[in-house]
Amino acid sequence: MKVLILGIGNVMFSDEGVGVHLCRLVEQKYQFSSPEHTITFVDGGTLAERLIPVIAEYEYLVVLDCVDAHDGKIGDVYFFDFDNVPNTITWQGSVHEVEMLQTLTMMDLVGDRPTTKIVGIIPEVVDDTTLELTPAVLKGSVVMESVLLKHLVELGFTYEQMSDIDIQSVANLSCLEDR
Repeated sequence: MKVLILGIGNVMFSDEGVGVHLCRLVEQKYQFSSPEHTITFVDGGTLAERLIPVIAEYEYLVVLDCVDAHDGKIGDVYFFDFDNVPNTITWQGSVHEVEMLQTLTMMDLVGDRPTTKIVGIIPEVVDDTTLELTPAVLKGSVVMESVLLKHLVELGFTYEQMSDIDIQSVANLSCLEDR
């Protein structure tokens, strides 16, 4: 099975970029293997519908992103199947989240959306121009990382940690690298 880990967000707006930063962190920090599956990490930024041709190539998708939820608090992490979105999830944290929701829905209309899971976190700051993540989201990103790793093991991957890099270090370098 071809698995895609897709980080979504705008890295220029603090917590808004956590999905992209986490995607890049996991790709750099771990080496994955599976006798039957492949895994690809993609920084999707805020491309939304322009990602359709990329997403359609895969059989399984895990989206890392910000979410909003009724009665949730900043830093809360949610893991759910796109086919069974909890009623508390509102997808209103930023414009790109709504666009990503619409993108996945459009893919459903033509039948080319892969099985999709979401690992999301409620952000605190999404409109300040900074690479610094807030303390609540830094703490929550560790939970997101753990949830993702556990799920990849459930899918049949093994992994080995290759570095001790942290998410804020990845965020600090995000605008210096070719993307």
